[in-house]
Amino acid sequence: MLYFVPTPIGNLEDISLRAIKILRECEIAICEDTRVCKSLVNLLNERFDANINISNFIPLHTHNEDEFFANLNDEILSKNIAYMSDAGMPGISDPGVSLVRYAQKNDIKYEILSGANAALLSVVASGLCDKEFVFLGFLPNTGRDRALAIQNALSLAYPAVIYESPKRILSLVQSIANLEPEREIFAIKEATKKFETKFKGAAKNLVQILEKANLNGEWAVVISKSANIATQNITKDEIIALDIAPKAKAKLLSKITGKDVKKIYDELIKA
Repeated sequence: MLYFVPTPIGNLEDISLRAIKILRECEIAICEDTRVCKSLVNLLNERFDANINISNFIPLHTHNEDEFFANLNDEILSKNIAYMSDAGMPGISDPGVSLVRYAQKNDIKYEILSGANAALLSVVASGLCDKEFVFLGFLPNTGRDRALAIQNALSLAYPAVIYESPKRILSLVQSIANLEPEREIFAIKEATKKFETKFKGAAKNLVQILEKANLNGEWAVVISKSANIATQNITKDEIIALDIAPKAKAKLLSKITGKDVKKIYDELIKA
């Protein structure tokens, strides 16, 4: 059986009893980063006497997907396998989604365990969401693509959740403040860890607070929904007609279609 096992996003005690039970039964772990995975297993064994004895750690990340699936065979799939992301829910902003699709396509039995998720935690902590929200993950790092992504987040009819690095968290809030200084933002760093810290306020005020704050750590940001909702959503044809780079088009099309960004990009440059 192929299991997708959520891992703690900060506090080791957030691992579930069922996750430990499944990991004990697995011989193979497929990991985004095998070093992180091995470290987690060692910590679980030391801290909780978990008795996890995984013998084979196999990497799966964006740079080795083709090689990984080419080498995936019946012998491997006949064993109990755990897929674990570096932190949190497998398949969310994570290469595990390609393994889910592979299992579906090849009629392989799989099971998803419930567990820690930074996006959902930040939404609940923000108080900005009654029901619907949009998860955007990590935005592009720089340039026009990043500017477009921020504008997109500000135009949404629902609160938007963004993951951000400590190097870019201040510039993200500054960019929002430049466009909409009164837009309400919630930010949380080091969620579930000892030095978890929450921030909330208008973008222009949050900039001043973050300029004086220790920004080290992992961040999740929730942007309140737009007060000016367009009555008609942009269509696929309208995005294709935009005079922007194919890479930016592919990302926008992926948001509204749910299709893989790389596949859309390849189709655009071939057209």
